Amino acid sequence: MSALICGSMAYDTIMVFHDKFKHHILPEKTHMLNVSFLVPTMRREFGGCAGNIAYNLKLLGAQPLIMATVGHDFEPYTQWLNQHKIEQKFIQKLDNQFTGQAYITTDEDDNQITAFHPGAMNYSHLNSVPADKSIQIGIVSPDGKDGMQLHAKEFSELDIPFIFDPGQGMPMFNGAELLTLIEQATWLTLNDYEAELMQEKTGLNLEQLAQKVEALIVTRGGDGSTIYTQDKKIQIPAATVANLADPTGCGDAYRAGLLFGLMNKLDWEITGRIASLMGAIKIEHHGTQNHQFNLEKFKNRYQESFDSTF
Repeated sequence: MSALICGSMAYDTIMVFHDKFKHHILPEKTHMLNVSFLVPTMRREFGGCAGNIAYNLKLLGAQPLIMATVGHDFEPYTQWLNQHKIEQKFIQKLDNQFTGQAYITTDEDDNQITAFHPGAMNYSHLNSVPADKSIQIGIVSPDGKDGMQLHAKEFSELDIPFIFDPGQGMPMFNGAELLTLIEQATWLTLNDYEAELMQEKTGLNLEQLAQKVEALIVTRGGDGSTIYTQDKKIQIPAATVANLADPTGCGDAYRAGLLFGLMNKLDWEITGRIASLMGAIKIEHHGTQNHQFNLEKFKNRYQESFDSTF
């Protein structure tokens, strides 16, 4: 069973400022801001929602298919995907664009200043969901606005069930546009902040939103997650975490867990716990694609975390 992962591919350049921003940004001078931060620590990571989701789904033994637009600088990422045997036939390269780039500077208080260049991501609408019956499930994650709308429409018209994951792309849409996307989707997933924003934009509460899909999943970090189906609300506990290293990409790992459960027709109690454990494993590692395991090890940790098996 193949899952089509629609979303962004990006390089994350992460820099650490060994001081606090507040010591260098004067509130009364923000109208003429001109500051420079020395960042002796820097690393470059492979990222983007589609890349992160696919990487995590592959660890679980599934076959993700990434659909994304990338730039002329994508070769190192290509090699990384080849190394992990992740299919690339639906990745379109644009020679006159850069791959999406996030430049993140973090200070000693874990405050972040981020600049994001979408690059080729803005042309995601040049891709179309294949209509050859090779895809059984999909996800529309943050990407170019036109691409997200197109791919949701195509999934719906092809009768392919899919998760709508607006994520950080939500501010691009007004309430009416979001409602259209939700009505086309099979499942909707949000974090707690996005859930508040979604209710504000659409004028619907969570229970009302849940009536428009087969399930609404809301993640709440260390407080676990809640799955709203049309007739019940399921509380999913957070999995035990050995150490808190880096929360970046935890949401993508969680969504890979959701896809795995749905692909294997597992119930929501199990699917939610798989997703929860995926997020816990990710947070124990720096970067979004640096953790590794196989399905056997994952099942063993699932048993340890939840005193049950799947």
